[in-house]
Amino acid sequence: MKISVYIIAFNEVDKIRDCINSVLWADEIVVADSHSTDGTTEIANELGAKVVHIPFNGYGELRNKAISYCKGEWIFSLDSDERCTSEVHDEIINLVNNAPLDIYRVPRKNFFMGQWIKHSGWSPNFRQPQLFKNGKMSYTLESVHEGYISHSEKEIGTLKNIIWQFPFKNTEEVMHKANRYSSLGVQKLKEKGITGSISKAFGHGLWSFMKHYIFKLGFLDGGPGFVIAFGNFEGTFYRYVKLMEAQKKWKNPSIKKKPANK
Repeated sequence: MKISVYIIAFNEVDKIRDCINSVLWADEIVVADSHSTDGTTEIANELGAKVVHIPFNGYGELRNKAISYCKGEWIFSLDSDERCTSEVHDEIINLVNNAPLDIYRVPRKNFFMGQWIKHSGWSPNFRQPQLFKNGKMSYTLESVHEGYISHSEKEIGTLKNIIWQFPFKNTEEVMHKANRYSSLGVQKLKEKGITGSISKAFGHGLWSFMKHYIFKLGFLDGGPGFVIAFGNFEGTFYRYVKLMEAQKKWKNPSIKKKPANK
């Protein structure tokens, strides 16, 4: 069974080399790049990956288009901030030739601010299933936090071993992601018919903070746990503020022009 790995990327020059190196065992590596300008594609080409340039119109569409370039019977999805461990490699190789299921989730553990995060909803955590037979899964078309659609009649399995994720290089990336994801999330709220307000922004933001810091025991992760929770507060708060901004379409007041003196 041939295995294709697809990696989505945009200006990930500091991460793409280690990501690709962790899956050089695959039969095919497809890097779905949204026109990076920092050298990401040059590194990918150097390492033998097949680079395809796909304009970014949301993560769901990007992932579906990436799948369309994969030729293997199995597809393994890896983001540029993730690393496939040797244990996961061995499990995948042993699994695909006689897999009882068609789709598998892959647990991740996260390294942030110099330590492995043990709580905060990050240990382990999951995104969409990352290992699946070609044709058995696709993605919904949300711009961010896209879902997935199973085209299999079988249940979804979970790998036993864990991949690594390095979600943020520094706190600047935390802030950048909160800003980017809050902007992308506005359309999702619009489609649900939700209206924005400062009270909603604060309430949802506060709940997001408490969920990660209190209920998911982020306080046990020390300072990094607080940063994770506060980052979630910011992203949620500004998503609702940006929604309100888009709906109200505020305009600056204009100054009445006085006739020129004659």
